[in-house]
Amino acid sequence: MEFEPTIGLEIHAELATQSKMFCSCPNRPDELPPNTAVCPVCLAHPGTLPVPNKEAIRHILRIGVALGGELSFGFSEFDRKNYFYPDIPKGFQLSQYAYPFVCGGALRGVAITRVHLEEDTARSYHEKDGTTLVDFNRAGVPLMELVTEPVIHSGEEAAAFARELQILLRTLGASHANMEKGEMRVEANVSVAPKGSELGTKVEVKNLNSFRAVEKAIAYEIRRQVSLLREGREVRQETRGWDEVKEQTVPQRRKETAYDYRYFPEPDIPKLRLERLAEEHLQWRLEEICRSLPELPWERRERYGELAIPPEQCEMLVANLELADFFDAAVTAVNGEAEAARLAANYLLTDIVGAGGIGALKPEGLAEAVLLYQESALSSRGVKEVLQLLRAGEGEGKATRAVAEQHNLLQVSDEGALDAVVQKVLEREEKAVVEYCAGKEAALQYLVGQGMRESKGSANPNKLKSLFKQKIQCP
Repeated sequence: MEFEPTIGLEIHAELATQSKMFCSCPNRPDELPPNTAVCPVCLAHPGTLPVPNKEAIRHILRIGVALGGELSFGFSEFDRKNYFYPDIPKGFQLSQYAYPFVCGGALRGVAITRVHLEEDTARSYHEKDGTTLVDFNRAGVPLMELVTEPVIHSGEEAAAFARELQILLRTLGASHANMEKGEMRVEANVSVAPKGSELGTKVEVKNLNSFRAVEKAIAYEIRRQVSLLREGREVRQETRGWDEVKEQTVPQRRKETAYDYRYFPEPDIPKLRLERLAEEHLQWRLEEICRSLPELPWERRERYGELAIPPEQCEMLVANLELADFFDAAVTAVNGEAEAARLAANYLLTDIVGAGGIGALKPEGLAEAVLLYQESALSSRGVKEVLQLLRAGEGEGKATRAVAEQHNLLQVSDEGALDAVVQKVLEREEKAVVEYCAGKEAALQYLVGQGMRESKGSANPNKLKSLFKQKIQCP
């Protein structure tokens, strides 16, 4: 019997705001000493009232527009999601249930159910002696939750979706989305059933904190469920975790349902009608939110594709905003010429990034080095050397040509200057001349190499080759 896996994702991302979701505490949970970014509101002291963070709401709306979702300008509300853990100071989480800010949309061909806003929990630290410490700095940090439709069928597809979402969140400035810091967490709902039948029992795999973990955890869970079904055993609906060491999912608890959480509307926050806010403030109008969006990842890919940037390099640029902006500035400096842009991308991603980063190099410096190469003033090796000099801060404020000239990297193309070099090599290498006249093309390359050696690498090899051909008089 052939089985088919079906996967839906729930992805949480901490939003990049100045303050927390419902209070004015700084949203810097990892930068401050434990339990210092707290106040009576996020510690749930009796009598305190939450006030929604407008910046966080606007982040969600911009994400919704980028995803092509439907925004709830008419009506939205926050709900209480009740559950009891040490990291939930109120005994419930302020979230959204029936009326989220965004419904629908798609990313990388994956349909999205909803995008809503909630508050993060505190962070628990489990000590080796069995005790658990809780840091409430993270309690109340604005948290986006994105839920996909169950339309994914492999761990690879799930990880690719998560990567694209991370790039989108960073592009929008909505979240830093560093998975290693817990700023973005992935949960996968995995079910397996005979192909063509209804969906099987759903198992949730929680808190996957790397793309590798997403791929491997889903692949393992698919294998585990298929094995159970082939043996005629039942797949239990439950929540499982991922053991990085053993590379397997492990049971945690029976899976809660919406009924278990006893959702009900938050009585301390008025119902939200964003259309009224948009009437009073220009930046909340839909057209202004759309206008505020930067160039989105797929738009950037398309633009780089028009320059014929190789797909692998294109992905490196799209995934790194700093590199992409640097590259775009260099492309502007070469007037958008496609061949120069491809050369700039290759030197940037191979030689500059490979050497440890941009350093003191400026986009204009990279652009000028490429143009010098195109006019044969610099060899490819010369380009690499001058870029490393500029990267290290050499000749700060000087043009690339001046730095190259200072370090004798410019190629000599003047026939008068090269004539003496060619003549000297021909007088010394009579055997190679005879071999060339006998039809051995490799002999000409040898002569060019000797000319480069004689000029200490400063000669233009193409010009040398042309001069050797002119000077050699074969019988």
